[in-house]
Amino acid sequence: MTYQFFFGNKQTQNTPQTQPIPGRESEMIQGKSGGYMFRAGMWRTLRRCLLIGTGNGSYYATKWELTNDFVDVLEKAIAEDPDRVAQEIAYASDGRSINNSAPIWALVLLSMGESPAAKKAFQAIFPQVVRTASHFYEWMSYTKSVRGFGKIVREAGKNWLLQGDTKALAYQLLKYQQRHGFSNRDALRLFHAKPQTEDRDLLFKWVTNGWEELPPKSPTDALNQIWWYEWLKRNPEHTQTAISQGRLTHEMAAPVGKMDLGAWQLLFEDMPIGALLRNLGSLTEIGILAYSKKSNKNLNRVAAILNSKEHLCKGRIHPIDVLKALKTYRSGGSLGKSSKTWTPVPRIVDILETALEMSFDAIEPTGKVFMHAVDISGSMSYYSVSSINLTCCEIATTMSLTSAKAEKNYAIRGFSTNFIDLKINRSDSFSSAMQKASDLNFGGTDASSAYKWMIKNNFYADVICFWTDCESWAGNQHPSQALAEYRQQVNPEAKAIYISLVPNNISLVDPKDPNSWDIAGFDPSTPRLIQSIASGEL
Repeated sequence: MTYQFFFGNKQTQNTPQTQPIPGRESEMIQGKSGGYMFRAGMWRTLRRCLLIGTGNGSYYATKWELTNDFVDVLEKAIAEDPDRVAQEIAYASDGRSINNSAPIWALVLLSMGESPAAKKAFQAIFPQVVRTASHFYEWMSYTKSVRGFGKIVREAGKNWLLQGDTKALAYQLLKYQQRHGFSNRDALRLFHAKPQTEDRDLLFKWVTNGWEELPPKSPTDALNQIWWYEWLKRNPEHTQTAISQGRLTHEMAAPVGKMDLGAWQLLFEDMPIGALLRNLGSLTEIGILAYSKKSNKNLNRVAAILNSKEHLCKGRIHPIDVLKALKTYRSGGSLGKSSKTWTPVPRIVDILETALEMSFDAIEPTGKVFMHAVDISGSMSYYSVSSINLTCCEIATTMSLTSAKAEKNYAIRGFSTNFIDLKINRSDSFSSAMQKASDLNFGGTDASSAYKWMIKNNFYADVICFWTDCESWAGNQHPSQALAEYRQQVNPEAKAIYISLVPNNISLVDPKDPNSWDIAGFDPSTPRLIQSIASGEL
């Protein structure tokens, strides 16, 4: 027996994940699962919270716990660098966050910053984040709950109502007449916006008083949709005329008109991409989308819209939006809140599969060898989108497959306490891949099991991608220690990328390792970012 073991690098020895690595205690934090991970850091945590949101909670933490952590991080970041916070909010809000609620919530907290720089940053990004009347009412709701309507808030609200094109504002105030406990009338009364043009004066008068008598024609082109909406209220039997002449949307026509098949056909022909995604089931149920000579043209329109990179980008369609639509549509109505049922049209499913792949930023093959390690432990079965039972594991599988489809040399395996073959390859549809991974959700979490398997089987990878909630606790060795061994025994240049799917403040990345990255997983640019890291651009 010798004592050479004592003089080795303690950081590459086996330390149970329920204990911090010796000598690195100050850099580590105990996660809610009981395992020790590295601190993610303020800015990394902030981006995760903005992109992923905290409104659904996670397997290990409630939505209240995660949101309290979000608020703490935001307040510290705002105090340190409000301009950078504003940049992060704007980045997330620009179609990258799973929805706009987290950026709007952060915007409210930014307005509460004590420094003049925070106030200025809030005002600068307000119109970038609050783009629709629905966003506006949501911002008002959060503001009322946490801070009240002080001077800077009133100024922002007034400017939003006064700036820009009157016709565009009329569209917003008609389409979204009320949301989140506020109405368009409440907004005008609260912010005392004084119109500077005749068009806007007429618009505000309609919002506050309505029209007791319908003018013989629209008083101005900017109010044309409003005129047809008012006309439809008085003539509901002529819904199709109002839709075609006034270009009314579903939100405008449905509450006051008679929605027969002809009305739905007209709405479909001019339906924006977001509404189309949400209404595929309804359109199938009523017969607008079906296999028939008449509806084949409609199916072609769905393909032209949903399988267009331009439409997806312009509509700020997040991959999770498409994934939700795919899972909901395939269910035939058994998922979600709707009571409607339908028989899925196979071509629509195919269109959604293509749209899902296209909704991620375009990526080019790198020629590198990839190992995609998908967390299939029990915690990943938690519902990230609870309304349709969309789990973290399904999202992880979808995003890993998107990256794998761009490469020729890859493997996709799943880890819990073991590292198993998921039997997923690039020829799989997203639906079949999600099913394969979901069938295996169980067990504890040990991210180091991936490295151990790769060492044992001498699997050479240029890039190892972990899709996980970062709560690794069940192994007898930290992932960073196992990675060090993998580099010693298999590939010294191996790069490790950990894609976090939960907005927590922990990380599996050793902050001293220049070849390990930690990124937030719901960003549509994630697959492209992975390719950039693999190719050496980053």
